[in-house]
Amino acid sequence: MQEVQASVRDWPHATMTVIGSSLGGFYATWLVEKLGCKAVLLNPAVRPARDLASQLGEHTQWHDPEQRFMFETQHVQELKAMELAKITQPERYIAIIAKGDELLDWHEMTRHYPDINIKLLSAGDHALSDFDEHIGDIVTFIRS
Repeated sequence: MQEVQASVRDWPHATMTVIGSSLGGFYATWLVEKLGCKAVLLNPAVRPARDLASQLGEHTQWHDPEQRFMFETQHVQELKAMELAKITQPERYIAIIAKGDELLDWHEMTRHYPDINIKLLSAGDHALSDFDEHIGDIVTFIRS
């Protein structure tokens, strides 16, 4: 996250929007609370330290299985340190949350973001396979 913050240091935070899906939604939330930008969250992870603690070890990159990386205890601790008890700027968020998410609990997601604009899908999946149907809402939020 230090690298991310450094890369956006000179960006206009008040008019900037980050978009994050799953763990990216967790990171986007952290950025909103630190920088005051806006975020579009897509099935955001709420407690990734808890959820990923069982995934320690070597893994392959999803986009290139030839690339490998280690997920270690220190990474879980870093995620835990970034967790936010609550958000403070609900007007800076929109979330698209699918009740059919097979990885994350939609109840937990909606509880963690109680006062934001949530588009709660009656079905769907973690990947938001129908993402293209939500682009209009996302663009409207970004432009607002």
